[in-house]
Amino acid sequence: MSGALLTDVSQPAAGGPTEAEWAAAVSAITRLPADGRILLICHVNPDGDALGSMLGFGLGLRRLGVRQLQATFPGRPEVPEPLQAMPGLDLLVPATEADPDPDLVICFDVAAVSRLGDLADRLDRAETAVVLDHHASNTRFGGIHLVDPDAAATSVVVEKLLVRLGVPLDAGIAECLYIALATDTGSFRFDMTTPAVHEMAARLLATGIRPGEISRRIFDTRPFGAVRLYGDVLGRTRLEPLAAGGLGLVWTYATLDDLKRHGQRPYTLEPLIDSVRCTAEADVSCVLKQVAEAEWAVSMRSKGASDVSRVAVALGGGGHRLAAGFTGYGSAPEVVDAIRAELARGEAEGAQPPAGQPDLE
Repeated sequence: MSGALLTDVSQPAAGGPTEAEWAAAVSAITRLPADGRILLICHVNPDGDALGSMLGFGLGLRRLGVRQLQATFPGRPEVPEPLQAMPGLDLLVPATEADPDPDLVICFDVAAVSRLGDLADRLDRAETAVVLDHHASNTRFGGIHLVDPDAAATSVVVEKLLVRLGVPLDAGIAECLYIALATDTGSFRFDMTTPAVHEMAARLLATGIRPGEISRRIFDTRPFGAVRLYGDVLGRTRLEPLAAGGLGLVWTYATLDDLKRHGQRPYTLEPLIDSVRCTAEADVSCVLKQVAEAEWAVSMRSKGASDVSRVAVALGGGGHRLAAGFTGYGSAPEVVDAIRAELARGEAEGAQPPAGQPDLE
């Protein structure tokens, strides 16, 4: 096989996919023989958009008659509890059981090769790799790029590809894509909630899925232990009004001991950023979630005046202008020191946030 892994050149995507790129992706899928092996991969610690986009597309491939099909993601093979009723979960296999030599790899919601962990080698072994994404910081890895920084979610790109493949929506596909769209638009509250987003939601709802039931399951159901955990973590929140050039920074952190004390898995912390970002006195908010002794998964948000993707990229991560993340090392105060310094650097350099980027991580 020719190998599909290109150099991760760290150049952000510009504009949406060209017609040639759409045609190349359709050809890569439809030209496979009946026994062709397809491996779908989303990023580590998948959220609603990553998992929903991948599984929704996987169900679409099933409708096309694809038989040799797996879906996976790197790291612990654990689906967050709110997503455990999503259609298509039977497609999932642990990363350790993923096909080592697929004919075609399709990646979802992955901005850089590093987010694929130990599965990155599948890109090099496959004949073709297709990347579906909406992150402005996408590094153009892989062979065929369907990257649209103006899309509210990766599921928007997925639906467009399904249309080009001639796959009609059914309730299973629609529920996956609706979860993806709703999570990455913050229940249709974020700036990228355009008329086109609502039109897509209408198409998905027309299949008969139940948005109230889905929303209760995804957004409004948490174990009591998570409520107590949130109380502890929010109780140590710090506000720095002079940070970010006087725009304000609010931050907090959650430790492994916090999770253990309340009997919770790490994914229960994902929505916590929404409780922090509402602080009126701060443009920038961040939550540090401990992964190991001196390792933190950092989620950052901006209300619009600061470009947190610039900060995240400078610290080894990526994302969007209003929502981004990275992995930080050291103590929690040391990681926040690095964030504070990058925010100050951007202010000193007169960095202006690019217009039109989605409000998503």
